[in-house]
Amino acid sequence: MNEAIQPIDPIAFQLGPLSVHWYGVIIGVGALLGLWLALRECEKRGINKDTFIDLILFAIPIAIICARIYYVSFEWDYYQQHPNEIIKIWHGGIAIHGGLIGAVLTAIVFTKVKRVSFWKIADVAAPSILLAQAIGRWGNFINQEAHGEAVSRAFLENLHLPEFIINQMYIDGTYYHPTFLYESLWNLAGVVILILLRRTSMRRGEIFLSYLIWYSIGRFFIEGMRTDSLMLTEHLRIAQMISIAIFAVAVLLIIFRRIKGYASIPYKENNSSN
Repeated sequence: MNEAIQPIDPIAFQLGPLSVHWYGVIIGVGALLGLWLALRECEKRGINKDTFIDLILFAIPIAIICARIYYVSFEWDYYQQHPNEIIKIWHGGIAIHGGLIGAVLTAIVFTKVKRVSFWKIADVAAPSILLAQAIGRWGNFINQEAHGEAVSRAFLENLHLPEFIINQMYIDGTYYHPTFLYESLWNLAGVVILILLRRTSMRRGEIFLSYLIWYSIGRFFIEGMRTDSLMLTEHLRIAQMISIAIFAVAVLLIIFRRIKGYASIPYKENNSSN
């Protein structure tokens, strides 16, 4: 039976000589759905949609480039021997932390130039970013990457997973933990939580910081299950260290901004850009 299992073709369709990969399609769908969700919130928060779209046009390509640079830099032993692989992002190898750093730096510069509140924009974008991440993990599923340790088929069946997921987790004769799925579900739960937090007395900036906290907690534990982690040393996973650092900074920023009075405007306040 196992010999008959065929993985999903990573190529979605052909446009003449061009192969369109599912990885890129899925990331694109995640970005579009995230944008749709953010634009709906822009209306409620008094943010000009054109301003937000202008930011996205800068942030997405810069985030993808930074995500790739981040990944390649920690896998340089391989890529210096295979430089032609550096631009082939459809083969996988986009580090979310690198993309997040690129997107945040872009947003900081953009909002300063446009003289709008970074925190207000970041709060609106937070659930959208997490939604895009949740969808993007299915690109890893297609590429059969970002999985965990070996498990039995019975283990996967006991999770009541659909047959297509179980079969795709059969890689080179072995079944693996679908850690991509764990993170996708964690992120989707985070989207719901962040949207619900919008209705509370959270202050401006704290939705985005809550996103950083939520994602970092999930990523820390799920990363520990993966077999393809970027490693700082033999036993030290880069993503776990970055997650701890982001978690700590986000918590401290919430405390600091409240103490200093920098978080005095409620998130629901929609008539101020500062």
